[in-house]
Amino acid sequence: MKDLNIIIKMKFGSHLYGTATEDSDLDFKGVFLPTKEQILLNRVPKSYNAQTKSNNDAKNTSDDIDTEIYSLQYFIKLACEGQTVALDMLHTPPDMILENSVIWMNIVNNREKFYTKNLKAFVEYARRQAAKYGIKGSRLNAAERVINILLACNPDERISTIWKYLPEGEHLYFIEDNPNGIQQYQVCGKIIQETQKIGYTLEILTRFYDEYGKRARQAAENKGIDWKAISHAMRAAYQVQELLSDGTITFPLRQAKFLLAIKNGELDYQKEVSPYLESLMDEVEKLSEVSKLPEKPDRKFWDRFIIKTIEDYVL
Repeated sequence: MKDLNIIIKMKFGSHLYGTATEDSDLDFKGVFLPTKEQILLNRVPKSYNAQTKSNNDAKNTSDDIDTEIYSLQYFIKLACEGQTVALDMLHTPPDMILENSVIWMNIVNNREKFYTKNLKAFVEYARRQAAKYGIKGSRLNAAERVINILLACNPDERISTIWKYLPEGEHLYFIEDNPNGIQQYQVCGKIIQETQKIGYTLEILTRFYDEYGKRARQAAENKGIDWKAISHAMRAAYQVQELLSDGTITFPLRQAKFLLAIKNGELDYQKEVSPYLESLMDEVEKLSEVSKLPEKPDRKFWDRFIIKTIEDYVL
């Protein structure tokens, strides 16, 4: 990444939010300006990534460093979509910035042109985090029930041959409305059709189980709660609340102390965290409904911005 034309580089993650602990790793985000060759050959990468940790299964430590640098075009796309990472970067305070440029200052000075009342990415992120990790590992257990059945079957047979043996319950149910006439079954949000081969289905569910399982198993061992994920959900809800109410996001977050208590598992999930998170997300959705922000970002402005920046600084 040494040869990249960096527009901005900043500290990110828990150090930005004010929720870092002594074990928190160090995250950096940034944006780079692609080269003339990359642009003319249509080979502009979305991002460059680097990390010091060699074992992805190992727990992050304070010695680990993760760096992700987005291309200008991809960052603008993320910001127009209202993605949390881009909006966080747009509100990073000066003391968190390591490298800066006139280009980045121009982006920040016009960041309101990214704002919309439909900040779905924030709300969906919050709900997804809460649904995944605040439910006693039930998604993990549900997937495991189906995987165990599939393991005992002939992988070349169709799912239809074991249809009546598929379990029902939380995250497991048969889909009644099948417009194409093919019976469907849902496992933790994944749709399975009766015509699929058992082996193929087993591969899909096993991959999901392995990817999701690491954090969910940690949650199951911690009285069913992944506190880190829940703190991320609460943080996202706070951020969109402030953006819709005050037109900005302040870092470190004013609620950092409360978020850190959640992250450390110091609160009662059922009594103190879950009800408050639900009410906060409901409030965010109501704020979105009455917001005077536009429905869509000013994409034409940002398209012109990209073109002019490329012309001035690259071509």
